[in-house]
Order: sequence, then structure tokens, then C-alpha cells
Amino acid sequence: MKYCQLGNTDILVSQLCLGTMTWGEQNTEAQARQQLDYAIGQGINFIDTAELYPVAARVDTQGLTEQFIGRWLKQHGRRDQLILAGKVASSEEIAKHIRGGPRLTRTHIHSAIEDSLQRLQTDYLDLYQLHWPDRQSNFFGKLGYVHQSDEEMTPLLETLQALGELVAAGKVRHIGVANETPWGVMTLLHLAQQYNLPRIVSIQNPYNLLNRVYEIGLAEIGHREQISLLAYSPLAFGTLTGKYLENSPPHARLTLFERFNVRYSNEFGQKAIAAYVAVARKYGLAPAQMALAYVASRPFLTSAITGVTQLEQLQSNIASLQLNLDEAVLQEIEQLHQQHPNPCP
Repeated sequence: MKYCQLGNTDILVSQLCLGTMTWGEQNTEAQARQQLDYAIGQGINFIDTAELYPVAARVDTQGLTEQFIGRWLKQHGRRDQLILAGKVASSEEIAKHIRGGPRLTRTHIHSAIEDSLQRLQTDYLDLYQLHWPDRQSNFFGKLGYVHQSDEEMTPLLETLQALGELVAAGKVRHIGVANETPWGVMTLLHLAQQYNLPRIVSIQNPYNLLNRVYEIGLAEIGHREQISLLAYSPLAFGTLTGKYLENSPPHARLTLFERFNVRYSNEFGQKAIAAYVAVARKYGLAPAQMALAYVASRPFLTSAITGVTQLEQLQSNIASLQLNLDEAVLQEIEQLHQQHPNPCP
């Protein structure tokens, strides 16, 4: 297992991070424990979760993922060996069942961390992330930015000050963002410097063969400001495995939850998926392993977040770290990217 420095901190995280958003919906607690045992046995030390999980988000399952992790931690007592990352939700249709519609205000953030720590049965989180912006912005694949009034936006300074209070209290070691834009990242950095508040150390945004938008703007910011990319959806919701090309597997995420289909079901995305899968098979590679190996090969990556429903998938994903893509494969991938540039942003 390879380990990378998290931002400008002294924390080293495994190049693969264990994603948990299926635990409590597609995965039972026993299966979650099995994944944890295997992942940690293989050297993964980085676990990512969120108060929203599992997905699809529902009022009667919200928080189960954190509870599963908490009970595992209590049984195994290995908290100091793991880097545990959580997220606080903000206003969005999918999260309206949390605190009556969560915001990134001081009150909401303090309430959220207390609930998460209780469910996780820990005193602190190593990384606490804003799950998505509390403002009108383009995230979760939205295109066509149209500026609207900021009256309903929680001021970024209030949010950052609240996070600073959590750091000062020892409940959070470091802070990060997710689904964020270059403007959001730079504004938070400016406020941190201006008001002597904690700097964000990571950004959790999508990055995969179908969506390399991170390279435009954010990659340079990450390099110059020492902000780590934690790439989510490195397999594009499993589409880059090729399993959806000919049929819809009955228990797969995109089969079960229609709203997740929006991002990766368009005509251009389907053509690109088929092309990347063909390249993998041409060189005798498993499509999923090729896709993960490509993400792992990027110099700006710190860790790729991979979530699975079956242990065999986790085994294959971890094994992909041993795969070094030949120059011929990388050249064909770049050629395909020129033909199908970011079809699923």
C-alpha cells in the first residue's frame, strides 16, 4: 500500500480510501465489518463517511453508516491507527430530513459534529468536510451556472469560524471541502489567512476517465496551496467496469436508484464508457482496474475513494494499485479523452 501526505499536515493516508455510503442500504452491518476487516488488513488506513449516509438518503436510514463504523471501532479499539473523515451536509433537497434542512451555520455545524461523534463512538475526526456548498453553485454534475441572490447563502466566514471552533476544541484535527469550485476554495483560503482560521487541507471532488474537470483550475490550486485531491467516483458509479453496457445488474446502484443515472447515462458518456472498456480488454486488463490505475497514476492525487457492495470488488480495487499502465495504454486513454472530453462532468 502506498501512503500520501494529506495536504500540508503530518498525516499519511492510504492511496485508496474506503468509501462507506452503501453501508446501511445496499450493505448490511456484517458486510460493512467484513469490508473494514479486509481493507485494513490490506493496509488501508483511511475511511470516509458522512452524516448523510447511507445513500440513497432516507430519514429512516440516515446515520446508520456512522453507527456501523462506531460499533466496529468500539469492538476493535483501533481508532488511533485510522484516519477517519466525516462530512456535514448543507441545504439541498436530498438532505431536507436532516435538522429540518441542514445549513452550514455555526449552530448546524456544532449539532452535526456532536451527532456524528456519538454515532461513531469517537472523540474526534481526523478530517471534517463540507459535503457540498451552502450556496448556488454547480456541483453533482450540474451545468450552466446562473448566479442567484446570495441572501440564502450561509456566509463562508461563519462556516469557517465554526469549523475553527471544532478544531480548537479538539473535535476535529483538520478540515476540507467536497464538491467545491475554484472560487470556493480560494475564498476559504483567503478567509483563513485574513482571520487566522484553519486552512482547508483537502478537496473531495469527482475524478475519473469520464470526468477530468478537476484538471481545469483546481489541480493547479491544489498543487500551489498544498490541498489534497480525494477523488470520489473513480469508477464513475461503477459504469467504467462495463457492467451496465449490455444489461442492468439487478442489485447495482444505478439499477436501484434512478436519480444516480443522470450523470452517466447520456449518449456521449455511454460511447466513452464503451471505448474505455474496449481499450482495457484490448490490453488484457480488467476495465475497473484500468480505470482505478489511471486515477492512481495522476500526480495530483492523494487518495481515491472506492466504495463497493461486494468483497470481491474491494479485493480487485486494492489489487489495482499493483498495476502500472503501459505508455501505449496511457496514450490510447488520452486519445479517447480528446474524442470524448469530460462527457459526464
